[in-house]
Amino acid sequence: MTDFADRLRPATAEEWPSFSRALFTAFAEEPPASFVDAVPPYAELDRSLGLWEGDRVVATSGVYSRELTVPGGVVPCAGVTWVSVAPSHRRRGVLTALMHRQLTELHEQGREPVAALWASESSIYGRFGYAPATQRGNLSGDVARLRFRPDVDLGDGRVEQVGVEEYRAAAVNLHDRVRRSVPGNLARDARWWDRGLADDPTQRQGASERRLLRHVEPDGTVTGYAAYRVRSAWTDDGQPDGTVVVEEVLALSPPAHAALWRFLLSLDLIRTMRAPTASPDDPLRHLLAEPRALRVHQYDALWVRLVDVGRALAARRYPAPVNLVLEVRDRSCPWNDGRWALVGHPAGAFCSETDADPDLVLDVEALGAAYLGGVSLATLQAAGRVTEVSPGAVTQAGTAFRWPVTPWCPDEF
Repeated sequence: MTDFADRLRPATAEEWPSFSRALFTAFAEEPPASFVDAVPPYAELDRSLGLWEGDRVVATSGVYSRELTVPGGVVPCAGVTWVSVAPSHRRRGVLTALMHRQLTELHEQGREPVAALWASESSIYGRFGYAPATQRGNLSGDVARLRFRPDVDLGDGRVEQVGVEEYRAAAVNLHDRVRRSVPGNLARDARWWDRGLADDPTQRQGASERRLLRHVEPDGTVTGYAAYRVRSAWTDDGQPDGTVVVEEVLALSPPAHAALWRFLLSLDLIRTMRAPTASPDDPLRHLLAEPRALRVHQYDALWVRLVDVGRALAARRYPAPVNLVLEVRDRSCPWNDGRWALVGHPAGAFCSETDADPDLVLDVEALGAAYLGGVSLATLQAAGRVTEVSPGAVTQAGTAFRWPVTPWCPDEF
């Protein structure tokens, strides 16, 4: 592992084509030409790591500099990406060297107390301290059954189809307002809006171009937006069997949210709705006359890792007072391994190393799962992942770590 660690280095712009092709080859995917031919503007090559065997790239990783919403605040977050190892070099310690080198550099640079990623396989990243902290709702249903309750307030505004520039002008401001109150959301600067709104025809997978909506109040104020695609299909007997794939719905008010969903569920020639990245707690279910008609198939989304425990725990807020000593076990990051005194409340928090006796004992993976407020420490205790030393400590910590807004991350990277 030491040999591999010493040979890891950032990729250069000249090496980008071979670096990016190695990444897509490891994932058995065909790379889009726009990604391979030139370094994407959102890429940060100085934060990449690669392993070369001669002129061949056999392992890759990267980091995006992002900002993550946590309960009661925002923190700089290392968005870990591009992680791949060629089949010829698996089970030889390459991935371990790659992840340890990356975590060490993040700690030494001191920029981000938290790292996060989307896991291609759920069995890989737990051993490096990552844990699923948000869920995708993966909503779906037959639109004929997704009828609204008669008392749903649709407001006085209107939903209109718009072009990319009109949509972007509205969406940028609305997203920045809303994302600060939803743990797991990520900030989007111009580079990330460019990436999110890119619509390469070769990447549509049989769907239409992206279609864009905004919700406008009678006074002209924009209070919501949505993006979707349509997959047209017909049954053998000539009946419409299309699918609307909802990519994003965001609104500032309940009527705007309801009106956007009403539009999406009223499209012609559509039988099925799918919203794969929607929050599992989207209010849509509570708008429906038949709530069971909306199917929710949750699975993991953003995985979180505390790079520096003290800074990460002090960066978030706690809806109930907490004053406990946590003994954190961290095999990958020795600077985290130890006891941490946490004092937190709704207005702020402090966290520092201590020699005091622990109230709770847990590994950094369990702490990452609970960090955004969506996973119960009591549930982790029931799974044997948290040990209560002081009676009542799990209740106190579990209450303080939870958050009233369900964590959610719609941005894959």
